[in-house]
Amino acid sequence: MLEPCVNQAAGLQALALQHAPRLVAVASHGLQTGELPLLWGLCTCWVELGLSVLVLDAHAQESVDNPGLAQWLDNPLQHAGDAAPAPSWQVLPAATGLHRLHDWRAFQNQLAHLFQQRDIVLIYTNAATLVRLLAGSALPPLIVVPPALSTVVSAYATLKHLLRGQLHPSIANIVPIALASGTTTRSASHLAQCANAFLGYRVQPITVAASSQPLQSRDDLHHLALQLFENALPLEPVQRSERVH
Repeated sequence: MLEPCVNQAAGLQALALQHAPRLVAVASHGLQTGELPLLWGLCTCWVELGLSVLVLDAHAQESVDNPGLAQWLDNPLQHAGDAAPAPSWQVLPAATGLHRLHDWRAFQNQLAHLFQQRDIVLIYTNAATLVRLLAGSALPPLIVVPPALSTVVSAYATLKHLLRGQLHPSIANIVPIALASGTTTRSASHLAQCANAFLGYRVQPITVAASSQPLQSRDDLHHLALQLFENALPLEPVQRSERVH
């Protein structure tokens, strides 16, 4: 069952070798306990496919004892073009650093050189920051919807904010392993109904089985990881003569 994924992964690895780092975004809506397991699962899948991953975590604050994106921006020459091989998976605190970037052009120009050794750069932050940084890009952020109905309100608010910022997100529908095989949870169903009724936006959730046994949800995770990589944006400097639409 995994053979198509393996074949597709070979093509993605070749793509990663030929192009700039590719940017993926996960839109947090206040329930990290439901988001983090999926995020770490995606990173694990990419690493298993031979891709290096850097996570910019806006929920973590940089400090002297815990340096992150802000320090990288302050001393770019210390990190850009480093001859040492990049770790296969690294998480950088990024709350201050992301706050200092103002738009898509700044994001590309300042981060493309810093992360040129990475295959995937994943930004994990709230909808407001994503709209500020990604407006003018075609990147579809991912919204994670756990089974709990209490997540619908925050997920809907995030979806609405992203749509107003002209970003069209995808939805990960997290289901218990016993309800897998394309099942839509009540929370994802309610979100889809509200999005269609009040925002005129049709949601087609991507089902991901939640299990304490990683192998049981591996197919769903691989499918989502490959899809996110295919939809990711190359992180390249914007030339002055170019216009960002």
